[in-house]
Amino acid sequence: MRARIQAKKLAFAIFGWTAAMAAFVFFRYAQTPELPQWAIGSADLATLSIYMGIIFGSLHWMSNLIANFSAINRLPYVFSVLFKGLFLLLGATTLAYITQYLNMWAIENHMTTLRQMLTAHILYSPAFQALIVYLVVVRVGLAFIEQMALLVGPRVLLNIGLGKYHKPRYEQRLFLYLDMVASTTHAESLGDYRFSRLIQDSFSLLADTVTNNEAEIYRYMGDAVLIHWPLKDGIKQDRCFNIYHEFSQQLSWQRRYFEEQYGFVPKFKAAAHCGQVVAAVVGVQKQEISFFSDVLNTLARLQDQCNPLGQRMLISGSLKSRLDYSDTQYNLNNLGPIKLKGKQHSIEVFGVTPKNPA
Repeated sequence: MRARIQAKKLAFAIFGWTAAMAAFVFFRYAQTPELPQWAIGSADLATLSIYMGIIFGSLHWMSNLIANFSAINRLPYVFSVLFKGLFLLLGATTLAYITQYLNMWAIENHMTTLRQMLTAHILYSPAFQALIVYLVVVRVGLAFIEQMALLVGPRVLLNIGLGKYHKPRYEQRLFLYLDMVASTTHAESLGDYRFSRLIQDSFSLLADTVTNNEAEIYRYMGDAVLIHWPLKDGIKQDRCFNIYHEFSQQLSWQRRYFEEQYGFVPKFKAAAHCGQVVAAVVGVQKQEISFFSDVLNTLARLQDQCNPLGQRMLISGSLKSRLDYSDTQYNLNNLGPIKLKGKQHSIEVFGVTPKNPA
């Protein structure tokens, strides 16, 4: 799954850089009455765009990969952008000098063509200097888009950009609510600063499992987080169950770290519910896609029943009725109809436990 995600990121980087290089080549060369000396035909301009797109896209993806899996990820964002930009320029310059060296070697050994002789001098041309400036602008622009995607979510950013939710619309959604157990006690014992670091460390372990199960984080609410899917996606392959249990497993694997830093391993409880919601963009200076429905209120009340019922994860009967139970890795225990706080009618509630506990 992680390899597939990285492959998508690589494809996006190559596509973005190919488009950027095509724009550069078009505005640099296509408007002149004659082709540059190194180009035999107009097809060479397209080839150059694709070639540079693949090179710079790969360097872009590699710099992100190094930053994400190293201490650079914890530095202020400006330093991360600076590293990625320098990595791209260093890689591009190194590649240019290698190309120049090979061409000069070919010239010295009488193995050259007119195109190779002209390519050898590209490093010293105004076009190359303009390219360096253009690379910086594109890299900073893409870094800004990537950061915005991290802040609001890639799908949310795309949907806001496309204006999909400027008018309210009905959708079927599945929500998962994760909340820390005994958070008030932990906050009092640790103090505000250490408790906030605990929340950071805990939710940093959630990122991979959210991505692997093709979910999106809707909102962080202190020591709780709300995750969602389109309903047809969330009920597939136990995704709404996997996130909670994989997250709990990640916390357990980091037991030594949490005990050294905080004196305990945090635990979470969860609830999942689904139904029809209204989705719409709200706000002017700070926009976000919000969901309006009694589904969210019911979900919060359902999660409150975890402690009274002695369960770590609960789901509603309406969600259970939509699941494909033939190939699940979890047991669903019927806890009977439960009357939730503030609700007139009882709902069916099920406890969720893995069939093969780790």
